[in-house]
Amino acid sequence: MDNTLKIAVMIDADNTQLAKLESVLQEINSYGRIVVKKAYGNWKKQNLKNWEDEVKRLAIGTVQQFDYVAGKNATDISLVIDAMDMLHRDRYDCFALVSSDSDFTPLAIRLRESGAFIIGVGETKTPEAFKNSCDEFIHLEYLGKEDFSKNSVVKTSKQKSLKNINEVEDTDDFEYGLDEIHNLLWIAYEKFQDDEGYSNVASAGSYIKRAKPDFNPKLYGFDKLPDLIEAYPDRYEIKRYKNKRTNIVAYRCL
Repeated sequence: MDNTLKIAVMIDADNTQLAKLESVLQEINSYGRIVVKKAYGNWKKQNLKNWEDEVKRLAIGTVQQFDYVAGKNATDISLVIDAMDMLHRDRYDCFALVSSDSDFTPLAIRLRESGAFIIGVGETKTPEAFKNSCDEFIHLEYLGKEDFSKNSVVKTSKQKSLKNINEVEDTDDFEYGLDEIHNLLWIAYEKFQDDEGYSNVASAGSYIKRAKPDFNPKLYGFDKLPDLIEAYPDRYEIKRYKNKRTNIVAYRCL
């Protein structure tokens, strides 16, 4: 990702974790330069009373939105209006939508259709529709943890491996969605393999992120995608080599 990207961060205060706010900004900063930081909410509500000190410390602008009708959230509409205004100013390359609310799915789709890069940030419970409307989706629960793999909620069994990529067994791996990752690795292998029958792991990783924006090897207990692949020697063979002083990791399906 081009680190000169100009990023607008838009935070739905009603649907994110205050304790993770600094970690969210640190993560988004790795994509480019944050030029706008705004948090939206009805700051008179009791559940937002602790936000003041943190938004001041992190230099986040706040937008006050009263609830005109009980039970209705006008904050979402306010955020959407601002996002569309900002889109038409044509000053931003990327929008980061910090919320676990699926109501922002149409907004993400519309911004993306206009050519903007979309980063979603929310809890793992965020509906798939919102996740898949983003170019990248970051899980709040795993930000700010030094030892991600040990704290992962996803169970893995590195000793278990399957000989047939299409074979489904009743294992922890399949229970927690690794079957989908194995299938995507198979598709990437078929699509990107070279003359020697190997596929570049970096190319496979990029493909998987496009197909499954919330993909992160750490969700499955691995630091990197090559570690995940290497944990299944009955499925994959790994090859490492240098190409013009660049370290290449490739794999092939068995």
